[in-house]
Amino acid sequence: MSIEIGGFFGFIVLALDIWAIVNLMSCKTSNAAKVGWILAIIILPVMGFIAWLLLGPRTLDQDIS
Repeated sequence: MSIEIGGFFGFIVLALDIWAIVNLMSCKTSNAAKVGWILAIIILPVMGFIAWLLLGPRTLDQDIS
């Protein structure tokens, strides 16, 4: 009896990667930075997502006055 979590885990990773790429496309960083992050996320799905989550571009939703 074995427990198979590969399919479910793969679906979660795919969903998180798509979410990261969509958020990255709406970011105001340069196109070169966007391409680099997208390549990192596509080539290394788990590590690329974690790196983007920790080191990726941040957006400020608040207007600092």
